[in-house]
Amino acid sequence: MVFKQIISYLLSLLERSNLDLIYLAWLWTLFKPLCILLLSLFLLPAVILIFMYGSSLFCLIYKHWNHLKAAYSEDLWYGAIKTLAVFWELQATIWHGYEVEGLENIPSTGPVLIIFYHGALPIDFYYLFAKIWLYRNRRIRVVADKFVFKIPGLGALLEALQIQPSTSSMCKLMLEEGHVLAIAPGGVREALFSDHNYQLIWKERKGFAKVAIEAKAPIIPMFTKNCREAVRAMTFGRRVLSYIYEKTRLPLVPIYGIFPVKMITYLGQPIPYDPDVTPEMLAHRVKTEIEKMIDTHQRRPGSITRAFLDRFIDSSKKN
Repeated sequence: MVFKQIISYLLSLLERSNLDLIYLAWLWTLFKPLCILLLSLFLLPAVILIFMYGSSLFCLIYKHWNHLKAAYSEDLWYGAIKTLAVFWELQATIWHGYEVEGLENIPSTGPVLIIFYHGALPIDFYYLFAKIWLYRNRRIRVVADKFVFKIPGLGALLEALQIQPSTSSMCKLMLEEGHVLAIAPGGVREALFSDHNYQLIWKERKGFAKVAIEAKAPIIPMFTKNCREAVRAMTFGRRVLSYIYEKTRLPLVPIYGIFPVKMITYLGQPIPYDPDVTPEMLAHRVKTEIEKMIDTHQRRPGSITRAFLDRFIDSSKKN
């Protein structure tokens, strides 16, 4: 009875408002494709964020469970990271047909510094982390900007991955301890304000080269094909957002995508330690090597459609 009264009230309301249902239906038909498109653009990035937060939640549960079973492993996070690596590799294979060329360039022991181009969202690095952990049995150490540690809900994941603040002393310590360390000199600036032309935005950064020389560590240049086509940063209002970022360091540029494009990570030949090379010279050489890798393997400007088609054609060639 109450339900019928509600229906009658709504119908009378529509009649009093003189709403043209046919017109509303026409509007919905007209704008439905646009609504679906916008939903897809912003829903897919939400999926990867849910995956990341799910990973963090898994680490949190694992941590407390493992405290009750301390004998499970000497390393608190070993089992968790191994499990997550399998999940991330599965995600990479299914969604991006992900491959790595040059994985053998990662030595089985000793320090090594990986320098890479920073996409809008570095999912290629997450995938590489899984590959190296599973197939080279080495865990990449990572440094991140300070704002990353202020993101709520990711504390357990940051702890499990042993992500540290991005300082020269911390980077040097990790290399001196014999770890594999990954650094993107372009950082957040390159992630947000580079584009599908894949230009490096390093300014005059050479701290990574100084750290590598001091730690006597080789450098491996890295680039992932189509990483900008997988996730893109909005270009609307970029000048204003760039000004805000330079003043506040707030990463306010929206990203969209997680498109199922083909992704291939290329690991170059190690650049060995040379005591006679200055940080400026070494930084320039690494930058040149990565630019060569981009020129060799990446179609510019990038195309999401062509990057998707790379999954079905010979993706080893740049068209």
